[in-house]
Amino acid sequence: MSESNRVPAITILVVEDDYFVREDMVTYLHDAGCAVVEAETGERAIDICKSGVPVDLVFTDVQLPGSANGFDVAETFRAARADIPVVYASGNSGNRDRRVAGSLFFGKPYRASEILTACLRLKNASPSWLVRDESAHLQ
Repeated sequence: MSESNRVPAITILVVEDDYFVREDMVTYLHDAGCAVVEAETGERAIDICKSGVPVDLVFTDVQLPGSANGFDVAETFRAARADIPVVYASGNSGNRDRRVAGSLFFGKPYRASEILTACLRLKNASPSWLVRDESAHLQ
């Protein structure tokens, strides 16, 4: 990605258990100018939240190994900060009802460019818009 196409500074937490999928996404986001924090499990992502590491947006797979899934991750971050944007991804299109308000959902496979565009869209949205239930308009 050229310097002229770089995005404004944003820190994205990428929660994905598949190493290759996670690394591809992390590389793409880094190349776009984003700072990235990585977690391979929901539990690790929740630890990151509790530790106070600054994160502007959460991008999480829904199905994760262990006791915490992507919905749990999003709910934990929203409990700590009500306006944090969340983008979900899953190979299983069901079970979207548990999404936090104002979030976006992508089925796998997705293009990294779509995820970055969604992240920027949510990051630039009004915080009050993010906490309202607008999910029906974001599909």
